[in-house]
Amino acid sequence: MADFPSAGGFTQEAWARNLAAYETIRTMPFNAELADGSLSPERFRRYIVQDAHYLIGFGRALALAAAKAPHPDRIVQFARGAETAIVVERALHGGFFRDYGIDAATFSATPLSPACDHYVAWLTATAYAEPYEVVLGALLPCFWIYAEVGRDIFARASPDNPYRAWIDTYAGEEFGEAVAAMIAATDEAATGASPILRDRMHAAYAHATRLEYGFWEGAYRDVSWPL
Repeated sequence: MADFPSAGGFTQEAWARNLAAYETIRTMPFNAELADGSLSPERFRRYIVQDAHYLIGFGRALALAAAKAPHPDRIVQFARGAETAIVVERALHGGFFRDYGIDAATFSATPLSPACDHYVAWLTATAYAEPYEVVLGALLPCFWIYAEVGRDIFARASPDNPYRAWIDTYAGEEFGEAVAAMIAATDEAATGASPILRDRMHAAYAHATRLEYGFWEGAYRDVSWPL
């Protein structure tokens, strides 16, 4: 897919390099069952709780990207992105939390899963320690893969799919605009970057893509801490 018109040199290359990984994500059992509505409530409940935990860390990473951004427009973009991760998407989770009887105490008492903990720790460490260009390479897959998976599922999901709110959010125009802006910012950052820095951007993008897979797979298989 990858048909966002804003995709340029770096992002097109990153997508192409990781296309097999995206196809694995698109067709993995979690997303296949989400698309046809057969995903068990228990699995979706595990996912949505961990996703709410993840978005707190994602918001922090976006805030750090805003702090490192070289241009005022990008500062605003990432600061607003952090707000969206914490406030707007929390509203989506809040609806599912009510449906599944998850209150604030239950959420707080649920530890981050191994997959979620790994993703959040790596992403925030990258946002703190790496240059702006690499931070954007790390952040982009969460935007882009969710949009592509959302649009793919939207195209084949029935109107009465029990996870319709999730599908509509990530297939929607508003999220698509945020993804296009993130793609444009990443290509802008890659312009003029040295070959070594571009390689680091690609490495960050590839690792974040692997962590996206691990996040969904962990929720599907109920992977928890052994101790």
